[in-house]
Amino acid sequence: MAPAAAGTGASTIVDKLQDALRPGYRVEFDPAEAYLAGASDEDALSEADALASAHDSLFARNRAQAPMPA
Repeated sequence: MAPAAAGTGASTIVDKLQDALRPGYRVEFDPAEAYLAGASDEDALSEADALASAHDSLFARNRAQAPMPA
């Protein structure tokens, strides 16, 4: 469910998103605005799971490229 957004209008969100496209310009969103702008918590992988996945991928690639001993 969306957080309560007192006084948060769509035009405010659009203005902030347009400002965020300007290089070097920092825009702050409160939690309600961030939710309305489409932000969400990333919960697909933990950092440890992502590192382990990258590690496994690296070793799989190296095994595929390494010459087999005769």
